[in-house]
Amino acid sequence: MALIDFLKKQFIDVIEWVEDSDDVLAWRFPMADREIQTGAQLTVRESQFAVFVNEGVVVDAFGPGRHRLSTQTLPLLTNLMNWDKLFESPFKSDVYFFSARQRLDQRWGTSQPVTLRDKEFGAVRVRAHGNYSFQIADPKVFHTQISGTRDRYTVGELDGQLLGIVMQQMATGVAESGIAFLDLAANQSVFAAVVTKAAEPAFAALGLKLTGLTVQSLSLPDELQKVLDQRIGMGMVGPDMAKFLQYQTGQSIPDLAKGGGSGGGVAGDAAGLGAGLALGQVLAQNLAAGLHPAAVAAPAAAPTAVSADEVVATIEKLHGLKTKGILSDAEFDAKKAELLKKLV
Repeated sequence: MALIDFLKKQFIDVIEWVEDSDDVLAWRFPMADREIQTGAQLTVRESQFAVFVNEGVVVDAFGPGRHRLSTQTLPLLTNLMNWDKLFESPFKSDVYFFSARQRLDQRWGTSQPVTLRDKEFGAVRVRAHGNYSFQIADPKVFHTQISGTRDRYTVGELDGQLLGIVMQQMATGVAESGIAFLDLAANQSVFAAVVTKAAEPAFAALGLKLTGLTVQSLSLPDELQKVLDQRIGMGMVGPDMAKFLQYQTGQSIPDLAKGGGSGGGVAGDAAGLGAGLALGQVLAQNLAAGLHPAAVAAPAAAPTAVSADEVVATIEKLHGLKTKGILSDAEFDAKKAELLKKLV
């Protein structure tokens, strides 16, 4: 048996790789005793690279074509081994093949909302997902940094690392770009370009090239989306406080029809009684005139006392508007001082 194995080694004169699987990135050519005969033919196809490794040192990398392995084609090996007279001796080496094809439709996405710094909102938490593609660009780097001496290395083994790079660089890229979230959300190709530019160096450090990245969805968590919708609504009605209160009341009508009025302060109690849009209009007029909402229910000729609970409830509502950025600090302080005077 030992003699048969020895004879087999002498007939290994063509070294090639015909890929039998779509997910293999790196594959080591199998040979007995790691002996490659001088003069052996190395065939590398258009979609491949090959790397020649001797005693753990990467001697050379080969692109597509047929290569005759000798000390002439491997001058570095000649210098290392001083093989100036032993051209017929076998190389005690390994040959690794690498697939250079693009790996398409690799999925990425946020399992949890990611916090991004935003020049308009300060910070936002977003959800996003899409796909990306990559290929091996530098087989020497990929061999030394990733695949090593493994018999084979697959796409699945690399997936988690690349996903982590994309997610990390998404936050970094958006922050460094200075582009507002609303502009990115309106143009997802811009978002994809930002993430791609940020992630490319990290891919290159692994011997890879990020050949494409798409963003298929970009959204906010539900609670932040509600705040954004409210801000968009304010933008539609303008900065006028009276119009905003009318807008808010109109938004609450569907809930009131379902019995949604549940006593959220003076205005909430009135809405619960079915005042609806008319209440919003009157409330807006009275706020614009500096009157307390409780005065809505009283005849104009007969002023009524304002209870402390009503004043506190109204101040709380105004504070909520200030928190959302609808009222400025100065506007809130002025209204608060005016309401507190009614308790004197």
